[in-house]
Amino acid sequence: MDNQQGNNRVGNQQSKIFVNNMMESAIRIGLLFMLIVWTYDIIRPFVIPVLWGAIIAVALMPLTQKLEKAFKGRRGIAATALAIIGIALLVVPFVLVSGSIFDGVSRTIEVLQSGDVKIPGPTQKVADIPVLGDKLYEIWALFSTNLEKAVQHFLPEIKTAVGTIASVIGSSLATLMMFIISLAIAAGFMSHAEKISEAVSTVAVRVVGKNGEEWTTLTAATIRSVLLGVVGVAFIQSMLIGSAMFVFDVPAAGLITLGVLILGIAQLPALIVVLPVIFYVFSTQDTTPATIFTIWVLLAGVSDNFLKPLLMGRGVDVPMPVILIGAIGGMLSAGIIGLFLGAVVLAIWYELFVVWLKAGKEQEAAQELAIECDTSEPNLEAVANEVK
Repeated sequence: MDNQQGNNRVGNQQSKIFVNNMMESAIRIGLLFMLIVWTYDIIRPFVIPVLWGAIIAVALMPLTQKLEKAFKGRRGIAATALAIIGIALLVVPFVLVSGSIFDGVSRTIEVLQSGDVKIPGPTQKVADIPVLGDKLYEIWALFSTNLEKAVQHFLPEIKTAVGTIASVIGSSLATLMMFIISLAIAAGFMSHAEKISEAVSTVAVRVVGKNGEEWTTLTAATIRSVLLGVVGVAFIQSMLIGSAMFVFDVPAAGLITLGVLILGIAQLPALIVVLPVIFYVFSTQDTTPATIFTIWVLLAGVSDNFLKPLLMGRGVDVPMPVILIGAIGGMLSAGIIGLFLGAVVLAIWYELFVVWLKAGKEQEAAQELAIECDTSEPNLEAVANEVK
């Protein structure tokens, strides 16, 4: 009886200790979770600029190393120079485009206030355009003959378009500021590349084991591959189409070229912008130059289909479709930055899959070797007996 009471007393004491440990663990986990959430709220505004800074630093590091030699080994100056050049390349076109839009809007307001508005009427070529010709001819004719009535009729669409343009300009300004900050961060990353790379490799090895350093190298190579295969192809495609716009004197050629570049980076077909321009050229120019322009821009518009296989995946031991699917899927789920993050994630998963397959084959080979050793032992004993 005494033993049973003693066992019950010990059991109750152990239960109390277990409950106390559970409560203490729950409190610690809760406090840790609160600390993590609070920390994330603090650093959240800087996550995207830091990620972009890391991506830009990885992409520009080879150029920084080459420029470092010109500055006699002073990497900080080389990184700062690249950052300043990048900021200038972002700010100057934005200022020019914004100024052009502001001047155009101001001029339009002045003309509308003066009442001296003359819109030339459409030609028969506009009506001959398949599918859209008749409707486009009717709208154009209404604006050219009775502008006031046309504006009243399409006032909701005009307000929506103006609001959309204002929203795009505002978001573009915010994006510009974000990229300026990211370039400054990238300059800091490139200036201390060795220390940062060593720290990242150490953390990667600590988190995922012996493959961490290899995956860190894979991440850098994947980022450069996406930059070349997505941004590089978009830039080449926009230059090919933009040159046709300028050669054939298409209005707003610079804005159209910028639109093609944005569509290319967003992995959308350039024909979205090109097809309306083709209709415009056919309605305003002769058949021969319009045909040449059409062939030019159509070939440039589909050039990404053979440029991407050539450029994407270079320097990365991962199939190009894996990188491309990761880039497109990442962009659809996380925006432009998902181009890089999605490709990196799928590349790492592909490497994990390959490691898993190799581990399975090695295990099968080891089992076969063990079976061969087991079956060979009796044969050795038989040979020894025969010798005796």
